[in-house]
Amino acid sequence: MRRGPGIAGLQHAVRQKEQFKAAGEEVKKNTLQALQEQLVAFRSSLEEFARRHRSEVRSDPVFRAQFHAMCASVGVDPLSSSKSLWASALGLGDYYYELGVQVVEACLASRSLNGGLMELGALQRAVARRRGTSAEPVSQDDVVRAIKKLRVLGGGFELLSIGGRSFVRSVPGELNTDKNTAIEAAGSRGFTSVPELSVAKGWPQGRAESVLQALTLEGLAWVDDGAPDRVRLYWFPCLGGAAQEAA
Repeated sequence: MRRGPGIAGLQHAVRQKEQFKAAGEEVKKNTLQALQEQLVAFRSSLEEFARRHRSEVRSDPVFRAQFHAMCASVGVDPLSSSKSLWASALGLGDYYYELGVQVVEACLASRSLNGGLMELGALQRAVARRRGTSAEPVSQDDVVRAIKKLRVLGGGFELLSIGGRSFVRSVPGELNTDKNTAIEAAGSRGFTSVPELSVAKGWPQGRAESVLQALTLEGLAWVDDGAPDRVRLYWFPCLGGAAQEAA
């Protein structure tokens, strides 16, 4: 008959298990400490890099976007405080707050034309015109970061994606799925109609008409009754044209 391990064997197994556990905890502690030390060293190097390349970060939008990505990889937010080391080293706090004001001005200037929905590229060009040729170049990435800062102030600023295109909404409200679908259906032409939307999406005409009328009431669509076939067209200024560039 085979005998069990006995009390001594069980005690040895328990001690061995405890030793393995202690060794594992020590390895975990040492690894975490090493990672923390590496992170501190990397942040220090990043601060020195920021000081040396301040002018490039300020003047080159591509370089600035890459710098932001590098900061994000180690959990550093250069915009977290206007009084932070990063703000003093780079001046980015003031840069993005100033840019945020220009974004608000451009959105307000075009709101009566586009209902508060503006394509991101058009907004970036409008902001660049306001800044003038002597100011640092501004990219779409810069505009997006400024908008994210504006969110804390409320006011309805929001980034949207419709049909693979990026838009900025500057008025409180919500675009539901049907409204997004109608705007997307207008496509590159910038307009659609009740019959066209109904056929394209397989909707009853009542549903298509209700959505387009709602968009018109919100100022996002314009009505055109001058088509040769007398079919009412709904134009979307946010999809291009003079209304986009008026800001």
